[in-house]
Amino acid sequence: MFVLELTCTAPVERVDALMREHIAWLDESYAAGVFIASGRKNPRDGGVILAVGEDRAAIERIAAADPFAEHGVCAYRITEFVATRTAPELAPYQQRLP
Repeated sequence: MFVLELTCTAPVERVDALMREHIAWLDESYAAGVFIASGRKNPRDGGVILAVGEDRAAIERIAAADPFAEHGVCAYRITEFVATRTAPELAPYQQRLP
């Protein structure tokens, strides 16, 4: 599992100008079953995405395709973790330690 943390590197007006494209990009990864939660940080200086997958390189490619990243208005920090415990609703995403 991965936590994708976005940090704005440009004024919020530039971020907002790309929001429609960013949401379409999000929708693609939700439909593919990769993203399971996302939203803005508070205060609004970026966002967070919770993603599932076995391949860090694939997650990095997905993040690089975000219009926010392509246009240089947000930077990504990707943290991989092993989800050994989850809420019952997220049980399908539980993992075992290697």
